[in-house]
Amino acid sequence: MPRELSESTVSLVKATVPALQAHGLAITRRMYERMFQNAEIRDLFNQSHHGETGSQPQALATAVLAYAQNIDNLGALAGAVERIAQKHVGLNILPEHYPHVAEALLAAIKDVLGDAATPEILAAWGEAYWFLADILIGRESQIYSEHAAAPGGWVGWRDFIVAEKRRESDVITSFVLKPADCGKTLPHRPGQYLTLRLEVPGGAPLKRNYTISSAPGDDGYRISVKREPQGAASNWLHDQAQPGDRLKAAAPAGEFVLPETAERPVVLVSGGVGLTPMVSMLSALARQSAGEAVHFVHGALSGATHALGEEVRALAKASGGRIRTTFFYERPRAQDVQGETYDEAGLVTPEWLAQHTPLRDADYFLCGPRAFLRAFVSGLVSRGVPPSRIHYEFFGPADELLAA
Repeated sequence: MPRELSESTVSLVKATVPALQAHGLAITRRMYERMFQNAEIRDLFNQSHHGETGSQPQALATAVLAYAQNIDNLGALAGAVERIAQKHVGLNILPEHYPHVAEALLAAIKDVLGDAATPEILAAWGEAYWFLADILIGRESQIYSEHAAAPGGWVGWRDFIVAEKRRESDVITSFVLKPADCGKTLPHRPGQYLTLRLEVPGGAPLKRNYTISSAPGDDGYRISVKREPQGAASNWLHDQAQPGDRLKAAAPAGEFVLPETAERPVVLVSGGVGLTPMVSMLSALARQSAGEAVHFVHGALSGATHALGEEVRALAKASGGRIRTTFFYERPRAQDVQGETYDEAGLVTPEWLAQHTPLRDADYFLCGPRAFLRAFVSGLVSRGVPPSRIHYEFFGPADELLAA
């Protein structure tokens, strides 16, 4: 464990909170500009959160502010630290990469704040950065060691073959990936993702996280990818990737996972492509010969965009009533038949969950866009669900320090 932060560093970092509130985004934008001058460092990062969406600088600014605000109560950031470590392992971030981030961050603070960034302030932020970096390096080393020691595990990039490509809806296509060396693979925990490295002609390699949508196993993985209008990786996968193609993947990562044993009823709630981790979770729960009740609730625009519905229904049918499913279509088409292809018209709401699921007795797993999660997390808490029983994952960059 790293040594404790000095009292002077804690005081000085907390004193920078107003400046971060006013200039945090400018600092993180400048930090990335500096870092990405080094092509080797630039290629470590998921560029979709920079070039395609531009959302990562804002996410990092929010995270830096949270770190400063909680510098004397770092236990509040434990969940964020684990999330960062998992992402870094997926991207193969190593200890030697951390000095590049430190140099860019401190220089950016000086660039933006000018004379207000005194030597004392910069020294305090340097100490604070390395305090957190040492925690992350230690945790990441532990995860790498676990991956290396586990049956079917690996560290770094491993070659996979696209064994199957299957269109699931107008916007989602599944890809079954098998190891090129024909060896075993590390069984994922339901909810985890694969980080892919895609060698796309005419450009730098693309790195993207895609949730595993299959049940845990040791012979490969399935990802189900939504086509994004401006998504370089998703469009390449949909349009160009074919069975037999080779790509690289890091070992499964992610902290949004199903517990090993369900202690109470489980409610899986998703919107759009957010169903991918839920299908993996449902598949794992369905394998249990007995256990707590499961309710799978999913919202789609219509039958045209609803993926993996038949698979989910089959799992529910085979469960003997232990698994219940409810599908919502926001705008059903004429050929979408209520009671057959979907159950409810409109949107899933916290009110509906309160009326139809075991509200205060269940664990809730949520996955969807930010607005979806904001509505459900606050809606469930306001209805008495303990926050410890609400687990969620969202799309896009997380609000966390050093996120890639």
